[in-house]
Amino acid sequence: MKDTFRHKKDKFRYKKEMGQHFLFDPELIERLADASLVTKADGVLEIGPGRGTLTAALARRARRVIAVELDRTLLHGLRTSLALYPNVEIREGDILRADLDEIVGALGPPCRVAANLPYNVTTPVLQRLLPLPLTSIAVMVQKEVGRRLAARAGEDGYGPLSLLAQYYAEVAEAMPVPAECFTPPPKVDSSFMLLVKRESPPIRVPDAREFFRLIGHAFAMRRKTLRNNLMAGYGLSREAAGEMLEAAGLSGAVRAEDVEMEGFARVLGAIGG
Repeated sequence: MKDTFRHKKDKFRYKKEMGQHFLFDPELIERLADASLVTKADGVLEIGPGRGTLTAALARRARRVIAVELDRTLLHGLRTSLALYPNVEIREGDILRADLDEIVGALGPPCRVAANLPYNVTTPVLQRLLPLPLTSIAVMVQKEVGRRLAARAGEDGYGPLSLLAQYYAEVAEAMPVPAECFTPPPKVDSSFMLLVKRESPPIRVPDAREFFRLIGHAFAMRRKTLRNNLMAGYGLSREAAGEMLEAAGLSGAVRAEDVEMEGFARVLGAIGG
């Protein structure tokens, strides 16, 4: 059996290996475009335009759209269907390898992102996008990933992705999108998440890379205490790790999932980062 899906009303062969799940409901697409907050002042990077339905809705609202599509079999159809929109540029490429600084520079400020990402690349794509000089990122993700993006300390799903997103942006669910809205329908429901970039992070750290390196160590083994993860990540003795946590105002028995962003900033300060 070939790893594709063919809708009964559509001759296009959907490629499961590329995570292709497209939206066609005109009312839903307009709502998603509205939720993306795009205005005539904005340049828009769209990731994964697919069949171009959301692209057209964005083009009607935006100053300029650059849409990056990995599947080259879609390119001709995209360029044909969007020919009426002179403000749209279709590019073939992998967003994980694309020169995002060049694209954002070409679009000019203000610049927003709209994306219907394959679920398996959500985290690495957001890791690339969030540090960029963007106004907002509107992204379709698995419902579970949406919860992780918005989760606070002590809540299910709280972890490195939550901290990354909330360090750079205000995070909220714009709308839930059930699986049956897609063709072909995925196995899970989705959330259309809106990440509005902050003017400055909610905490001050000397080096953001070291901060997120610390967070990576902190959550490396979720069943372990933060002290044990610091010991493993930084090669510390039990006593030294305990002293750092004490200096940061944290218990030696605390786990990473119960520590707020400010707490991690204090730990970084205690480590000397």
